[in-house]
Amino acid sequence: MVFWRKKKNEDRIEEELRDDKLLHPDGEPELEPSIDQDNACISEDLKENELEESESDIIDELDIMPVPSHTSLDDVQEREELSDDSEEGGWLSRLTKGLSKSTNKITKGIGDALTKSKLDQETLDGLEEVLVSADLGPKTASRIIEEFAKDRFGKEISEEEIREALAGNIESVLSPVANFLTIEKPEKGPFVILFCGVNGTGKTTTIGKYAHYLKTSQHLKVMIAAGDTFRAAAVEQLAEWAKRGGAELYQKDLGADSASVAFEAYEKAENEGYDVLMIDTAGRLQNKANLMEELTKIIRVLKKKDESLPHATLLVLDATTGQNAFSQLDTFKEAVNVSGLIVTKLDGSAKGGVLVGLADQYGIDVHAIGVGEQIEDLQPFSAKDYARSLMGLE
Repeated sequence: MVFWRKKKNEDRIEEELRDDKLLHPDGEPELEPSIDQDNACISEDLKENELEESESDIIDELDIMPVPSHTSLDDVQEREELSDDSEEGGWLSRLTKGLSKSTNKITKGIGDALTKSKLDQETLDGLEEVLVSADLGPKTASRIIEEFAKDRFGKEISEEEIREALAGNIESVLSPVANFLTIEKPEKGPFVILFCGVNGTGKTTTIGKYAHYLKTSQHLKVMIAAGDTFRAAAVEQLAEWAKRGGAELYQKDLGADSASVAFEAYEKAENEGYDVLMIDTAGRLQNKANLMEELTKIIRVLKKKDESLPHATLLVLDATTGQNAFSQLDTFKEAVNVSGLIVTKLDGSAKGGVLVGLADQYGIDVHAIGVGEQIEDLQPFSAKDYARSLMGLE
């Protein structure tokens, strides 16, 4: 029998105790509680009011509200764990997870194409179609399959062997361009990086993540110039990411001349001893001509300070746009000397092969890739890790 603490009649409780002892002498096995609804002696109101404790009741009983502790040492430890590929949740693990949409599409296609044990022309054609569908582009896909077929045509081959071989061929395409940007501070002034790209590619968040990487991994003092003065939201977003990345933000009023923002930011960074100046730019004006003129004007003004400026011009590309990334690169190359690429949003795309096509067709360095929303989700580009992750290999 169950006894409730809130019974008001103590005499009744004592009587029930005596009766219970008579009915159930010491040593007698306990009986399972009745589940017969008709015999239930506890009202629904009693159960609701006296048996169930709400979250507020539990919290009210605590002397001190629970507050998660977090220190700067926690941030350091977290970064170390994230940078360790051997740990669950490390960069390699996140890269593999981020490329899963592309990987699943490719591996399923390979399985569908491999209908025979021996490698024949029909299978090769099917594999080429798989690579084209992953947005490597027809030229790059044809080149990789041609290399893959050497010394294998007519021989028995498994799906695992195909993925291993294709990963090796893709790695050979990517290796020449997998070069992280080397920051060498000049004798005078900061190292200047100009960021460009159309709106929506993740350019602003990339700048913040990159600033975080330079500060935490290379211990550099970073300033960010808000050169996209045409959108208030862009400046606000950049301010937030600069704060998260531990960088100083230089900005002027909305509608200010972007070139003057870049020029004044450079002077401030030079006078205050900053190592790196990262300049954001607009991604969309009234038309393409205006956009390109804005970029070239910024560069012309910077060169008045130093002919070598900017030291690097990085184009941020969104992997989800697929083949459109090629036309974006063509457009920006017409206006500025694009020295390197950063490819973002690979975790949201089944078109991860576009990076392989860009490397093959343009030969421009790929400095970093992004596979998530967290500030650590932008990392240096590794050809081997990328190729193997794309093919679903450990």
